[in-house]
Amino acid sequence: MSKIGKSNETMKNVAKWLVLFCLLVFLPLSMSAQVIDDDDDEPDEEDEITVLDQSGNEEVIEFPEAMTYDLDSLLNVYMAKTYLDEPQDCNMKDVNPEYSKEEFIDRLYRMPCVMEMAYNDVVQKFIDRYSGRLRRSISYMLGASNFYMPIFEEALEMYQLPLELKYLPIIESALNPKAVSRVGAAGLWQFMPATGKQYGLKLNSLVDERRDPVLSSQAAARYLRDLYKIFGDWNLVIAAYNCGPENINKAIRRANNVTSLKGADGEPLPVIKDYWHIYPYLPRETRGYVPAFIAANYIMTYYSLHNICPMTTRLPAKSDTIMVSRNVHLEQVAEVVGINIDLLRSLNPMYRRDVVPGATEPSPLRLPMTEVGRFLDLEDSVYNYKASELLSRRSEVEVRDDVPTYYHKSKRYTRGKKTRASRKARAIRGRSKATRTRAKATRKASTSKRKTTRKRRR
Repeated sequence: MSKIGKSNETMKNVAKWLVLFCLLVFLPLSMSAQVIDDDDDEPDEEDEITVLDQSGNEEVIEFPEAMTYDLDSLLNVYMAKTYLDEPQDCNMKDVNPEYSKEEFIDRLYRMPCVMEMAYNDVVQKFIDRYSGRLRRSISYMLGASNFYMPIFEEALEMYQLPLELKYLPIIESALNPKAVSRVGAAGLWQFMPATGKQYGLKLNSLVDERRDPVLSSQAAARYLRDLYKIFGDWNLVIAAYNCGPENINKAIRRANNVTSLKGADGEPLPVIKDYWHIYPYLPRETRGYVPAFIAANYIMTYYSLHNICPMTTRLPAKSDTIMVSRNVHLEQVAEVVGINIDLLRSLNPMYRRDVVPGATEPSPLRLPMTEVGRFLDLEDSVYNYKASELLSRRSEVEVRDDVPTYYHKSKRYTRGKKTRASRKARAIRGRSKATRTRAKATRKASTSKRKTTRKRRR
């Protein structure tokens, strides 16, 4: 009886655990909002998503690289550490309300933009990613946008481009000016070295203007303008920015070769230049690039509807630019003028090794506006401070001719002479050995011949 009692008690405990498990699993599914768990890290969803195509087959789409950045790396940027703070009065910041498909379609349609912001399942996946797992990164980018969006808008306005393109750096670099991709693209706009040089951005051992927000934004605006002249469709422009115009042209040719038909009059139908038409022929990452761009525009516009609160921003002091005509190290400026070295690096991100190469050509140095006058007053002191340590490149060196070099020369000469002599000796020894071998063979043959002659005589 005791065994039966223990068995019944065990069954009751199992039943309790099953009920608790069901409550934990199925209760959240019945809620009308998604609760975000910041500790939920699923490696299989880090870099790609899976959607179903029209035939019901699974299709894997890669996330743009910036959507996989660690938030801690973004928060370590000087501007973020110094001028951004976590929102303190944000209610329900971990609750993401759920909306119907029709609501998403309506919101995208009502956005004040020139570019087409169409809805589909792929776009929905990216919206879910931004409003779910990446919601804290969006909070950071909403705060950082106070620094960078005015620069982007000014460059786009300069070339009369749609202002919604200002959200392109969100999927390119997550608004991280120090971002470097695995293929070598750098800066907020992620320029490759060749493309950057083509649009006037300097790149050498000391200077990388791809990292400069102002110069790279102007170069990006010119590049986007040129791509639009080629394709005439902004979605294709965005795709070409990601994978290059050559790949887009290939996809256009393949899509139209497969689907090209002749009209009723026997004439070929016009070539279709539409992103969603050539979508199956694009690289995997590019297939997710335009949907990510649409989702970025959506989430930066409707973030409040998803309970995402921007980080509070304290705008930095205004800066001004002066031109220097001598090499100067940022540490020289920081120590003499009394400016934080990280602030200087943040204002001058294009200088890769903290050296402003003014001796090569007059180069810009950005300083807080309040410190420009102090720099000009102390300019000579700045250039002289630890110049031999911080600027170690010598312009002239002397050859030491006070120490005789005859020994080294004779040693090399003797070594060479010995080498030639040894070669000659080896050659002589080789010839002598060959001569001795032939003589030995001759003697042996003569001896054998004499022995044969003796036998015959007998």
